[in-house]
Parts: sequence; C-alpha cells; structure tokens
Amino acid sequence: MDGKDRTVDDKSTIHYNSTITISNIPDKAYEYVVNGRSAIEWIVDRYQVRTDKKSGITNDPNGWAEEVGNPRYILDLLLSVINVSVQTVDIVDNLPRLKFD
Repeated sequence: MDGKDRTVDDKSTIHYNSTITISNIPDKAYEYVVNGRSAIEWIVDRYQVRTDKKSGITNDPNGWAEEVGNPRYILDLLLSVINVSVQTVDIVDNLPRLKFD
C-alpha cells in the first residue's frame, strides 16, 4: 500500500498503488477506533511494503496474498474495513443515550 502519498490533513483519499486510488472516504470512517487508532489507519500501517534497514529483508504482504491465490486480498480487506467503520459509527450514533442517576 502506498500510504506515504496521503497527506495528514486529507484522509478522504488513499493511494493504494500507482493505479488504484480509494477516494471519498468519509471522515466518520476514521471515528471507528481500535486500540487507540482508527481501524483504517491500522490496516494502512500494517499492510505496507517495508524493508528492514539492518537486514535488507523486504516484508511484502502482497506476496502472501498472491501465494494464497487472492491478489486482491489487501484491497478487499481495506474496502471492508472502511465499510464496517462507517456502518459501526452509524449504529453507535443511533443508539439511545444512557442516563445514569
């Protein structure tokens, strides 16, 4: 994933790679937080191609996706997380408010 291209201020667009851009991501999608970070940001961080500086070993999650026969795995996962995030925020926002005495 090409998370470096996204600016901090504009979270409505994710440049997945040189040919795929996910756009019109609503701000509320980032309100769904898991362990202190939005689920979307967690996925973007975890599924980036990285090379370890010391060893030179490259961790490319795309290789695993192709190995299991689903090269769209990471893209589909990201799209699902965006969808679930928006739906979860909508559900939580529509829950009745609890009143404590």
